[in-house]
Amino acid sequence: MPAVAGQFYPSSAAELKKLIEKFLPKNTLKQDVIACILPHAGYVYSGKVAVETVAGVNIKNRIIILGPNHTGYGADFSITSSGEWATPLGKIKINALLAKSIMANCDFLTEDPVAHQYEHSLEVELPILQYFKSDFEIVPIAILSDNRQMLKKLGAGIAQAVKGSQEEKSIMLVASSDMTHYEPQAVAERKDRAAIEAISELNADKLMQKIKELNITMCGYAPAVAVITAAKLLGAKNAKLIKYQTSGDTTGDKTSVVGYAGITIY
Repeated sequence: MPAVAGQFYPSSAAELKKLIEKFLPKNTLKQDVIACILPHAGYVYSGKVAVETVAGVNIKNRIIILGPNHTGYGADFSITSSGEWATPLGKIKINALLAKSIMANCDFLTEDPVAHQYEHSLEVELPILQYFKSDFEIVPIAILSDNRQMLKKLGAGIAQAVKGSQEEKSIMLVASSDMTHYEPQAVAERKDRAAIEAISELNADKLMQKIKELNITMCGYAPAVAVITAAKLLGAKNAKLIKYQTSGDTTGDKTSVVGYAGITIY
């Protein structure tokens, strides 16, 4: 069952589609991407950023989706390799073959459904992806660690599994992350600009350096580091910011905001 339907997004399929449609951009050219970074807050806050980003992407048949573990349940690196995930828009199958291949390349990944049971960071992306493509499979990975070496190993292991699948062109990566949390708008924008610049350069080391140096409270920087590492090994040369906004753009309160960025990597 979905953990956060009715909280982060509507639990009714009709209402959910209606809300996503409110965020659709007028004209969007679709492009093939290797990866993208999407926000995961309540749709009223970050939905526009996520929808505009996904609207411009040719969604692949298989999606390896990485998100931060907010709940603290489960292992540092948790994967689920079988079963289905449900949202109001239908069930999504987990691709067991690809999941097991990633696990074979990353012996520190733990089969751990508990980490995913109450976690919203991966689930929130799925209905938006489903709106644009109803038939894809996923490999969900939740990350509790910020160990740079391990995150890069995870990225390398994912890239190896993708290349070994002989279906490289039908697999895409998604990193789920919000940006700065609960700072004044001007401060959030300044900090997030530094993080986005590092991501745009596909520089995982610079991203981690800026996170620490500027104390950027980007909750999914660990998934972003792994995804940037994997994407580069899979041939990515560019990253592009599609949309950035903050919760203040929705609420009008700029004193304490959360930042949201949608980025494509190709």
